[in-house]
Amino acid sequence: LKSLFPQDYKGQKLAEQIFQGIILVSAVIGFIYGYITEQFGWTVYIVMAGFALSCLLTLPPWPMYRRNPLKWLPVQESGTEEKKAADRKPKRHAKS
Repeated sequence: LKSLFPQDYKGQKLAEQIFQGIILVSAVIGFIYGYITEQFGWTVYIVMAGFALSCLLTLPPWPMYRRNPLKWLPVQESGTEEKKAADRKPKRHAKS
């Protein structure tokens, strides 16, 4: 199950904060540099580089995102559910 759920809730929050922080910083740096050089293309390149960096840091299931594993309920046997359903008495409906 670790491969299906690579991050815990605290890890997801950390990944989101890192992603937003890198995007914000790269956007500010890109805007300032693009304004100084009067080249909008540099702004786009810097923001795209920040996006690529943030994806590299937040998309793979790095160990820093898996420090607080989730506690799952124990697995129940499927035979117990069928037994409980068979033990119940069928309900009789009143005739109208």
